[in-house]
Amino acid sequence: MSWTNLIVQINKKEVDSISDFLIEIGATSTSIEDSNLNQNKEELIFGEPHNQSQQFWENNTVQALFEKSIDIEIIKAALVTKFNASNFAIEVHDVQDQDWVKLTKSQFLPINILNKLWIIPSWHEIQDRKAINLILDPGLAFGTGAHATTHLCLLWLLKNVDKNIEILDYGCGSGILSIAAKKIGAKKVFGVDIDEQAIKSSQDNGKINNVEIVWSNADSKIDYKVDLVVANILSSALIVLAPVLAEQCKTKGKIALSGILKKQEKELKTIYSQWFDFEPSEYKDGWVLISGIKF
Repeated sequence: MSWTNLIVQINKKEVDSISDFLIEIGATSTSIEDSNLNQNKEELIFGEPHNQSQQFWENNTVQALFEKSIDIEIIKAALVTKFNASNFAIEVHDVQDQDWVKLTKSQFLPINILNKLWIIPSWHEIQDRKAINLILDPGLAFGTGAHATTHLCLLWLLKNVDKNIEILDYGCGSGILSIAAKKIGAKKVFGVDIDEQAIKSSQDNGKINNVEIVWSNADSKIDYKVDLVVANILSSALIVLAPVLAEQCKTKGKIALSGILKKQEKELKTIYSQWFDFEPSEYKDGWVLISGIKF
């Protein structure tokens, strides 16, 4: 079966109504995403604690999938009539039926960090057996190595982890940073997350990679006092957790914080300057990693 994908660019005011309307008139499915996804103007709105300012992005892309037999011109006309949307940016593309599992897998390729560390989905062969190889499939928990913030954290770990180091990965997600730290050579690694699904994913991925890591839920009291703290989570959570993360880092230990947009860097540094002297920040695709030494 072939399909027709209708794409509408709209502001946040009518995005919910338009998405619902497209389902009512025959769409098999709809999806909504930030029109500026993976760009410097990308907005973080979902999952931000204590942030209830908006439900959708300022600029949204709504995609609706229709069976090929449906007259898409009638759908477009109905959309324009219902919402007086003559000025909407509307695109239409044909979508051929195919092996969707195979297509999805093809989008996840091995990721190479400094020719030292590889993040490899299980359906790919290991390319360099002398390198550090981390087997990780995309799953429900965040962290495949593809996002700029994860990439920045992996680079930082490669530069800062050695065999005498104990490290806390706060907001471990898929466990990618914890597992990488252990494989790089950390003496002991603690992975913490508030999400039970993340803990389960981390445990499963740890077993696949044959590493021993202490996993725990953030709801329980933590008292690790480690040499390195890494937290790749949303900036609003980093703000709330600042005293907790600082407390877990030993004097002269280091911290690395990511999940931060470049425009948020100054605010985070102001808060964490109560405990840390900062090293030069690292940047990638509009995101930043800030790091510092505990005084």
